[in-house]
Amino acid sequence: MAKRLLKYKNYDVHSITTATADGRRNANIATWVMQTSMGGTHLVVALYQPDFTIELVRESGILNVNLLAIDQTGLIRKLGQQSGRSKDKFKNLRYALDERGCPYLTEAVGYAQCRVLSEINAGDHDLFVCEVLKQIVLNPDKPVMTNAFIKEKKLVRG
Repeated sequence: MAKRLLKYKNYDVHSITTATADGRRNANIATWVMQTSMGGTHLVVALYQPDFTIELVRESGILNVNLLAIDQTGLIRKLGQQSGRSKDKFKNLRYALDERGCPYLTEAVGYAQCRVLSEINAGDHDLFVCEVLKQIVLNPDKPVMTNAFIKEKKLVRG
């Protein structure tokens, strides 16, 4: 049996980080992030509805889209396969806070600092349309992690 067509797409792998005014924070793994305007002024980020990250993004209205590098494969399990409701995902994680108090991953290729403009229900994910406030390149020489790479390394089912 042939794969479904969309299984052939090779998405980049990101971590979405967020924090609320009262100090709650979380990070997850996301592959469905898309630039929606020329010049990179807007992105759409798909977040899985049951995740803790989506609750915090709704409350704070801010997030950072961290573009992961292939040397960060350990984050797939740490950030994507356990809940931030019961575990501090930032323990032993290299990160810093931007001027809004939102975490970003210092070992990522870089991150886009975003403000949520709107939200759309889209099946088992919700889409967050975001204005990109800044784009920061931290590690320009690191190769970008892709969905095909993590499938090849058997870090996710595929």
